[in-house]
Order: sequence, then C-alpha cells, then structure tokens
Amino acid sequence: MILPLDRAVAELVRDGDTVAMEGFTHLIPVEAGHEVIRQGRRDLTLVRMTPDIVYDRMIGAGCARKLVFSWGGNPGVGSLHRFRDAVGNGWPRPLELEEHSHAGMANRYAAGAAGLPFAVLRGYAGTDLVGRTPTIKPITCPFTGEELAAVPALNPDVAIVHAQRADRAGNVQMWGITGVQKEAVLAADRALVTVEEVVDTLEPVPGQVVLPSRVVTAVSPVPGGARPSYAHGYYVRDNDAYRAWDAVSRDRDRFTAWLDDEVFGAAGRPGAPDRAHGEDREEQTA
Repeated sequence: MILPLDRAVAELVRDGDTVAMEGFTHLIPVEAGHEVIRQGRRDLTLVRMTPDIVYDRMIGAGCARKLVFSWGGNPGVGSLHRFRDAVGNGWPRPLELEEHSHAGMANRYAAGAAGLPFAVLRGYAGTDLVGRTPTIKPITCPFTGEELAAVPALNPDVAIVHAQRADRAGNVQMWGITGVQKEAVLAADRALVTVEEVVDTLEPVPGQVVLPSRVVTAVSPVPGGARPSYAHGYYVRDNDAYRAWDAVSRDRDRFTAWLDDEVFGAAGRPGAPDRAHGEDREEQTA
C-alpha cells in the first residue's frame, strides 16, 4: 500500500520496537529516521550494520534504548558524537550496546529471512567479541568437530529501507550498491520502503534487486529521502553535509537547535532531549 511517510511511520513504528534501517553508503533512509524522531518514538532497539549520522540523530533525540551494530561512525569524517555522549554520559538516556562483526550481522539477517533460529560462521575466530557479546555462542560442527560461532537470527519488528522506484502495486526496485536491505525486509514482521518515485512500470536495470509487494507493508514516496547519502541515478552524496555534521553533533545545544530547525521546523517539537529527560548540561561534548 502506498502511504504518505508520516502515516506509514505512525502505523508501522511503535514504542519499544526493534527497528532496522539499512543501506550501505547508498540509499540510506534518512528522512524516514527524521520522521521517527518527529513522531517522538521511544525505547527503540535500533539495528544497523553501519550506523551513521541518521542513527546519531535518532540516538541524540532520545529515540533509542539499545543499538545492535557492527561498526559506527560518520563515514569519511570520524566519530558519532551523539552516540558517544549517550554511551559515555547517558545523555539524553543511557544506550545499551550489542556489537557484532559485519559477517555476523549479515548472517543474522539471512537466518531471519530464511526462518531459521540462528546462523553459524567462522567470523569471530581470534576476536574478543565472543566473550563480550552474549548473543555470540561457540558451537561445534557435528560433522567435522570444528569450533564455530553461532548467532541468533535477526527478526526486526519493522525494517525501513530506501529505494529508487516502486510501481503502483507496491513492488520495489533498487540498484547500485546494495547491502542487506533485501534480507532485512524478508526478516522483519513489517517493512516500510521509501522511494524516490512511484512509476507505472519498473523497467529492468543491471544489477537490480526487486522486492515484491507481498513482502512490503507500505511504500512512501519521499524524493530525496536518502540525502545526504546518495541514490544512484538520482543524486550524488553530499560530502559537505557529512563534514558539517561533525561540528553540529559535538555540542548538545547546537544539536538540539539543529533538530528544531532541520527536523521539526516551524512546528516545533514535543520536548527537547534535555527537557524530556530532565538531564543537566554539564557535559556538553563526548
């Protein structure tokens, strides 16, 4: 079903949900993340292989209780300062972490998509993640006796991805660099796809991934919805925006002012993180 973004988020994303928002350097569902912030969702478990600035914003806005991830940063720039502030100082609220490898996360999504309870891989050999992450367990191969690692399937309550096109029946088409969007959608109970445009016919393109309408709960037309990341064939990555975010995100006051101006706009917002959570401002940077 094709819905405006605000209605789709209102219907599909609920307080306390596990929410996966995937996209690898490309087709990142940034505007959908902003809409989650605008609607004041709380206590979310955010899942993403490579959390970047959209999750930094959602964490800083107080949406997240927990982050499940394999790498976090502002790509090509440095740290995520709202993420660091939440982990180091508990602002605007403490953030629980569950860290995996890229291979572990990808295999967890694949297991969830396949309806399996867990995945098995060699990817953690020689790391200390096994002892630090309770959702990584050693397992012995029943055929060879090899010691491997098992990780539980990921089955988000809702997966949100961005794509180039959908048709009017809700079939989705994406191409270019893709990550685990397909697996995340197939593993989730509900799926929202924001798209650059809705068209009458999906013309085939090289390397395309097509998500059939039967696995997509809602499609929302959101032109430019991946900015400042890029959408292949539509617009390029805005590197200046990623660099600018570093300065904005370092300071709590500057960050909350940015939220007011760029996410909530003239409508204002239902309580800034410091007001909503009653935190002081002694530690301004992470």
